[in-house]
Amino acid sequence: MPTHFADALHQRLAAGASPICVGLDPVLDKIPPTLRAEHPAPADAIHHFSRGVIDSIRGLAPAVKFQSACYERHASQGVAALEASMRYARDAGLLVILDAKRGDIGISSEHYAAAAANAGAHAITLSGYLGPSTIAPFLASGLAVFVLVRTSNPDSDVVQAQRLADGRTVAEMMADLVHTLGASHLSTRGQSSVGAVVGATKAAEAAALRARMPNQIFLIPGYGAQGGTASDVRAMLTPSRQGILVTASRSVIYPQANSGEDWASAINRAAKSFAAEIATVITG
Repeated sequence: MPTHFADALHQRLAAGASPICVGLDPVLDKIPPTLRAEHPAPADAIHHFSRGVIDSIRGLAPAVKFQSACYERHASQGVAALEASMRYARDAGLLVILDAKRGDIGISSEHYAAAAANAGAHAITLSGYLGPSTIAPFLASGLAVFVLVRTSNPDSDVVQAQRLADGRTVAEMMADLVHTLGASHLSTRGQSSVGAVVGATKAAEAAALRARMPNQIFLIPGYGAQGGTASDVRAMLTPSRQGILVTASRSVIYPQANSGEDWASAINRAAKSFAAEIATVITG
């Protein structure tokens, strides 16, 4: 596998995968009852559910995003389940994004970076609001990063839409920082391993943010259930119709099963539908 995240992603997309990322946000009371009965220990149930999701989406999604908090709430057993599930995803050929939103500096950031790399992540989500030294240790460890720039939650406007003295919004300031940091981490195709989280629900700002971050991969939450549409995502494409990785969690991992359909087959069907929708977005 290519060592640069963008090259590895391109390899999978060239093989026919759609630019989607399935979010693994396992919540115990949403896991199929049959699975919980087979694995009564919470962390064990979460791990086996994660494996089932991974088996159901392999070949459809190039990447999977693990919501660290859903595992960490189950203490050391949950962290063990997270690491085992991440290794399982890597072995299945998926790119692994750890959605941990780390945001510290100095030696703390170095520890967080080592922990994520040792656990098997290819990339991690970060908050860059403590400055460039928040991000540098993760890049030094070989990880790609997705920095929070314009998040999909409605109340993000309270911070990210505010104007600075120079006229930029806080989100635009962060976009400029991401672009600057990413300039020295480009792939053979000109895409950076410093990516950005940009919500599909913020489409009005998408074109301006893309102009500020031409080399970034956008990790895009907020599509579908949160209100993001195909046209919103299309506005985030690069001129070569690349540079996006659209995420979905609940709509894929907790679908309504059809009559006679088991939970794994339902997830596979939901992932196929999601992949087809996003493929259509790209082709226009």
